[in-house]
Amino acid sequence: MARIYQLLFALCWLLGCWLAMMGVHESGHVLGGLLTGGEVARVVLHPLAISRTDLAVNPHPAIVVWAGPLIGVLLPLCLWIAARLWKWPQAALVQFFAGFCLIANGAYIAGGALEGIGDCGVMRQTGSPLWLLWSFGLVTIPAGFWLWHRLGSLRDWWQHPERTTEQSAWIMLLAVMTLVVLMVCFSA
Repeated sequence: MARIYQLLFALCWLLGCWLAMMGVHESGHVLGGLLTGGEVARVVLHPLAISRTDLAVNPHPAIVVWAGPLIGVLLPLCLWIAARLWKWPQAALVQFFAGFCLIANGAYIAGGALEGIGDCGVMRQTGSPLWLLWSFGLVTIPAGFWLWHRLGSLRDWWQHPERTTEQSAWIMLLAVMTLVVLMVCFSA
């Protein structure tokens, strides 16, 4: 049974990281929009959709579009630094999440650069050069893997399923289910 709880915890944690990463990324667009005098029309955060932020008024689209991935990596990094400084018992989970956000945002920007996918299209239209998008990925993706590497061996964690308690697996499932329900309820 310990292996089942370990798998439940891992799958829920990965799904939770994906959903939270989308939320942090979109919060960057929202913050960028509000700070530059924009008017947010709608934020799409749904577990079965790619997240996005629509602005009714966007006087500085270049700032708004870059605020998503920048806040999307900086906020989790700041949270990880705080977790380490205050010696939170869950600092390793926060470190994993920060690495996840670095890799996901970096891959999104660098990978979508040529085709102008999603935010990358707006970045290119507002004058961001291709090398800048690729550089963002070149910095963030290895940094994310570096954070993951510092966590230690995944094999060691996998060989000790008893380290994942039944309670932590159920709490993680409940947390992710709550996040999904909130996202579905508040999606337009």
